[in-house]
Amino acid sequence: MGKTYIDTVKYLVYANVEIVGLVEKPDVVGAIFGQTEGLLGDDMDLRDLQKNGRIGRIEVDLNPRGGRSIGKIKLPSSLDMVETCILAAALETVDRVGPCEARIGVEKIEDTRNSKRKVLVDRAKNLLKSLLTTEIPESKEISEMVRAEVKISEIAEFGPEKLPCGPGIDKLDAIIIVEGRADVINLLKNDINNVIGVGGATVPASIVKLCREKEVTLFLDGDRGGDIILAQLANAAEIEFVARAPSGKEVEELTRKELIKCLRSKVPYEQSNGIGRQEKKYEEEKPAYRQEERHAPSFSGREERRYESRSRDRGRGRYDDRRRDEGERLPTVPLPPMSAAPALTPFGEQSPAVAPSAVAPVQAAPVAHVEAAPARAAAPAEVPPELLASLGELENTLKARIYGKDMGMLREVAVRDMIRSLGEENSVGAIVFDGIITQRLADLAEQKGASVLVGVRMGNVFRKPTGTLVYTKA
Repeated sequence: MGKTYIDTVKYLVYANVEIVGLVEKPDVVGAIFGQTEGLLGDDMDLRDLQKNGRIGRIEVDLNPRGGRSIGKIKLPSSLDMVETCILAAALETVDRVGPCEARIGVEKIEDTRNSKRKVLVDRAKNLLKSLLTTEIPESKEISEMVRAEVKISEIAEFGPEKLPCGPGIDKLDAIIIVEGRADVINLLKNDINNVIGVGGATVPASIVKLCREKEVTLFLDGDRGGDIILAQLANAAEIEFVARAPSGKEVEELTRKELIKCLRSKVPYEQSNGIGRQEKKYEEEKPAYRQEERHAPSFSGREERRYESRSRDRGRGRYDDRRRDEGERLPTVPLPPMSAAPALTPFGEQSPAVAPSAVAPVQAAPVAHVEAAPARAAAPAEVPPELLASLGELENTLKARIYGKDMGMLREVAVRDMIRSLGEENSVGAIVFDGIITQRLADLAEQKGASVLVGVRMGNVFRKPTGTLVYTKA
């Protein structure tokens, strides 16, 4: 009995068979073996080849049709190409199946390895795509991975508190203080190495020492925690500049572009109260006005709007502005009719005993009062050249110069001491400083009577002084 299956099928011979008569499948197989026996020699005998596993089982599929049997024959072969073609040609020599005439024709010889090659190629494509997309990173990703690992490995520790910092932080002239280790890692990844983490709201002694020796920029998150750390560090150490992340974001979340933008927008510590909190600060500066406004009489229509607008414009100096407004309105009082003789005639007729000389003091008193409260001098149309030259001299010095009414310099102080120095002066003519003009400074300059205020650039000033010329370089 021959083998049913063979280990390796290289070729598959397809043949069509047509038999004049009704026969069974074993009849067709027996006719093939019987009529090809000895035809090809002992080496190509079908029975021997089947016993040795060189060919497989011959499969026959017959269908009776009008007294005939029509079907297909499959012959699997593991022989080489030439021997398989010889066997296929031998099948066509079978002309009878039993007593019936038969005709066999080879339809095709199929190389079964072609289908395997197709499956192999498709699978290889899928494996290659998977390898390229998931396993092998791009060169850019490799560079970023290497850079990130190198930067993380560069994190050093400073002081007995072992604060996370960049390499060689104690040898640098300027440093950046952030809140935690994650912030330090993010700045190191973006090639900013002069950074150190404070590690919480408590200020370590190492940070206080660094702040005394170096120029310090405090880089904080845009949340309430950043405000707390700013207050703590300001009380314990010396800080030159303050930078803040956008509101609601943390330093560890920022991209390289956002980090650079925030650091470029840093401001001196003296002006840091205005970063993102000008409105809050302005509200805290006028609690008395709020209380008075709560109990103010109610108006309607245009009068109410006029009252609210005038109240908002006054701010902290509401009382001084009111006195100034009264002084400006006094000259508009119709005084001449009071001093003229015809205006006093009715009184003279009713009281003839009154001497003319008694009327003179009444006339002189209002005039003297008007001269005692003159109107505020208007601001100059342009900044004097000496003040512009002074601004150029103060560039990148973080200093301020306070001038008198005659434009003579009264004193030169650091920007951080400017507010205190202005409070000590009774009369100021001009202010020139290397910094940002804030609402607090503008109000104080107006209060001190300064006619010119010159700075580097304008901050969040929502009410400009009426009697002061404000000039910025940017």
